[in-house]
Amino acid sequence: MDSTRAPFPGHPGAARRVSDLLPVFPWDKLEPYKATAVAHPGGLCDFSVGTPVDPVPELIQKALAAHTDTPGYPTVWGPLELREAIAGWLRRRVGAGIGPQAVLPTVGSKELVAWLPTQLGLGPGDQVAYPRLAYPTYEVGARLCGAEPVEYDSVDELDGSRVRLIWVNSPSNPTGRVLGADELRRTVEWAREHRALLVSDECYLELGWEADPVSVLHPDVCGGSGDAAHEGLLAVHSLSKRSNLAGYRASFVAGDPVVVRELLGVRKHGGMIVPAPVQAATVAALADDAHVAEQRERYAARRSALRAALEAYGFRIEHSEASLYLWATQDRPCWETVAELAELGILVAPGDFYGPAGERFVRVAFTATDERVAAAVERLRAAR
Repeated sequence: MDSTRAPFPGHPGAARRVSDLLPVFPWDKLEPYKATAVAHPGGLCDFSVGTPVDPVPELIQKALAAHTDTPGYPTVWGPLELREAIAGWLRRRVGAGIGPQAVLPTVGSKELVAWLPTQLGLGPGDQVAYPRLAYPTYEVGARLCGAEPVEYDSVDELDGSRVRLIWVNSPSNPTGRVLGADELRRTVEWAREHRALLVSDECYLELGWEADPVSVLHPDVCGGSGDAAHEGLLAVHSLSKRSNLAGYRASFVAGDPVVVRELLGVRKHGGMIVPAPVQAATVAALADDAHVAEQRERYAARRSALRAALEAYGFRIEHSEASLYLWATQDRPCWETVAELAELGILVAPGDFYGPAGERFVRVAFTATDERVAAAVERLRAAR
């Protein structure tokens, strides 16, 4: 091969590689600690990733199976039945006055977070703002389109002339913090004043423990019901946590119908389609609240056991009033804590995965099985 010719796109030395614009994938850094934890005689207790481990509810499995003979292409927007199910759930569980014209199914929520700035036409010169402690994909989404990622504690810190998209996340990943209606309303007012799109990541909304999370689409936050009240607002929801459907990639975005229509048009060109069986499973999942209540009970018991064990071991828990995580600290560098717990066969996520402000915390997911939670509790007790 002629070594003087330019390398293939995507190869080392190419003029531009998208991967060069992105941070190192954080979970790769955890591999050595995982190897230590796996080597523990009692096996690995993995609390590093908030992935569901409990069975998919039978009614959802049946809905999926009943729609496997679907040889034709599904649509990006999905059938009216699906959009009515989403809108109905938002009205019933979130208090949002919204119709099926203002919702859009997505292929998991992470792809939406990562590609939303690109699909909305943002780019160099624009800013995408997100909380100082935050899910890393908010930053990734900004970098993928060439916009500038900006962290904030308060929107008052932001440059209203440059910020085009603001992420809020309540309940928060990683901290479990819940923003009250007053705080969300002030953020909505700031975003509208500066003509920035506000996108609320609400994937943990049904997992409040010591607080009641509220949606940005609730009338107390957005100022009313219907399309006009949702102008400049989007809410992102996922069935991964509340229904154990991480493997299905079932989620949706809802809010400003003008923005939803724009996303629909772009996503049609990209073929970003939720498979038809998953669309049917989503309808079934959103129609049933009983399985969500049962799963909450499982998580509540695991949360209580882990929290008590961590506090007895010497951790301080901050926020954590909602979501699937305990935000814990020993008031020392997070990687020292990760290493210490790995020796006990317990794997947790270092807080600096979510920004420098988390460098003295670890995130502990209580999504492991009851047996693994009990094993970790016993190891922490024995090591005190």
